[in-house]
Amino acid sequence: MQDRTFPTETDLSGLAWGDWSERMHDIAGDDGFAERLGDRHTAVFIEKKPVLLVSFESFDAIRDRSEAAHPIGWEMMKALGWSQLTLVSDGDTWFRDRHVTGFFDRLIDDGFFEEFEQVLFYGAGPAGYAATAYSVAAPGAKVLALQPQATLDPRVTDWDDRFRHMRRTDFTSRFGYAPDMLDAADEAFIVYDQENELDAMHAALFTRPNVTKIRVRFLDLNIETSLLRMKVLYRMLAQMSADKLTLTATAKLLRARHKDAPYQFTLLRHLQAQERHGLVIHLCNDVLRRRNARPFRKAINHAEAQLGIRQNPPAESHAVTGPEAVADTGSGTVADTTIDTAPDTETDIGPNTAATG
Repeated sequence: MQDRTFPTETDLSGLAWGDWSERMHDIAGDDGFAERLGDRHTAVFIEKKPVLLVSFESFDAIRDRSEAAHPIGWEMMKALGWSQLTLVSDGDTWFRDRHVTGFFDRLIDDGFFEEFEQVLFYGAGPAGYAATAYSVAAPGAKVLALQPQATLDPRVTDWDDRFRHMRRTDFTSRFGYAPDMLDAADEAFIVYDQENELDAMHAALFTRPNVTKIRVRFLDLNIETSLLRMKVLYRMLAQMSADKLTLTATAKLLRARHKDAPYQFTLLRHLQAQERHGLVIHLCNDVLRRRNARPFRKAINHAEAQLGIRQNPPAESHAVTGPEAVADTGSGTVADTTIDTAPDTETDIGPNTAATG
């Protein structure tokens, strides 16, 4: 492929769905391909190294996330030289379309995935469902899915009332029930927030010997947005490729949330609602050591008033000394990572609530 058409150097912003899809034909180059799969889906393949990342995304998500309207996998292609197969939907379709299933059947028949030394699948939400469901097309693949639905078949998940408009969509035919499709995967990682009851119920359906469930708390409703903002998602994909994405490695990566302002605010609101005043003080001290944040100054003053104490130094300096001093990697702060190595290989990434408050 010529440098002038290198994908990450193209600006696709401002293009409507149809025009964006048409541009993919120029970008794919002679060694790749782009194909419209009906009216609502497009597939684009760009060949590089013998590691293939298959990613699923919606067009709206691409435009919201990337100023140049680039698929998420192109960053991995730029950084590590991976080959990239991106499937994009116009809206949230869960990729349940006969053109998409036919496309994967053709790839299977052509031995497409057999040409690569390693195949990775990725998606989030409805695209996470697609990543898990279509991963069966490449036996031995590795899968990373954020907040995936297992199925929207109302006979199985009638308790999920968020997507009523999808209840007449066929989730029972080929590539239908996503958890079963993972049986062919080498390993899969399901990331979800256990505080989101419906996401947690879907995650429970993915329980398999080759599935690691990673529980995260107090991130955005859209976990993908948080992981991208904290520059964690690409590292998770790279570690999964290198067989290094373990429970401990994931916990270490997610320590980045200690410095993430949205996470800090969400955790603060949670602790205040629980009236955990001692933990509020610990959290605010940690934040104020890093930056000046008025809401946290206000919160720490309120928490100290509730406890009838004055633990903090004057406002101009919030360094904590003595037994309350806690380093980033120490234990005892509300932001520390805890790992639950239960037999179902889930990890719980959340605050350590062992301290009293």
